Amino acid sequence: MNLIEESFNLLYPEKEFNHEYSIKYSNKFKDFNANVRYTREKLNFHLSKKWRSVDKQIKMGLIQDLMTRVFKDKRKTTNIDMYNIFIKKLHLVVPKDKSHPVLEESFNRINERYFYGLIEKPNLVWGQHSRRKLGSYEYQTDTISISRILEKAEPALLDYIIYHETLHKKHKFHVKNGRNYHHTPEFKQKEKEFENADMRESELKRLITKTRVKKLFGLF
Repeated sequence: MNLIEESFNLLYPEKEFNHEYSIKYSNKFKDFNANVRYTREKLNFHLSKKWRSVDKQIKMGLIQDLMTRVFKDKRKTTNIDMYNIFIKKLHLVVPKDKSHPVLEESFNRINERYFYGLIEKPNLVWGQHSRRKLGSYEYQTDTISISRILEKAEPALLDYIIYHETLHKKHKFHVKNGRNYHHTPEFKQKEKEFENADMRESELKRLITKTRVKKLFGLF
């Protein structure tokens, strides 16, 4: 039985699979990323080539997870559980070959102060000049990406964003009713433990406003 059909039948045993489908592996995705498009009864799955060599049961969990998103369902299967565990453990095996000295210094500061030096250094890169997304953590590549509007910011402000993203690396995500929750109550509580967190939030707002003005006048 085809991977797509088998995944569907295990997820929806009471339904008949009558969809057209395709599955393509591409180098256009970052490692272990994937998506699905659903148009006119056709499911088009696009997966990173890294998924080719992954165990079938885990890959079925990925397919099922994408299906629940398309069909807006909250079902849960053993395969989906295996897939979520796989994503959470990826940081142990992905290459750590990208790092910027400024970001690495910031990470080392917060790691020693707030995590007792126990967090393994992820990939640390500068992203785009984004005001909406100041930082992100990508589980699939174990990468913290920081907006370039923070390149000349005070070290404490950069540390605050790095701290937030490192919390994501440590706490991962919680799955409930078919949804992934990243900012859990535990996460939010830990976020407040950063020294002068409220003040840093105010400083970030001022930085964003300042950056917006610079862009308006073509200075950025």
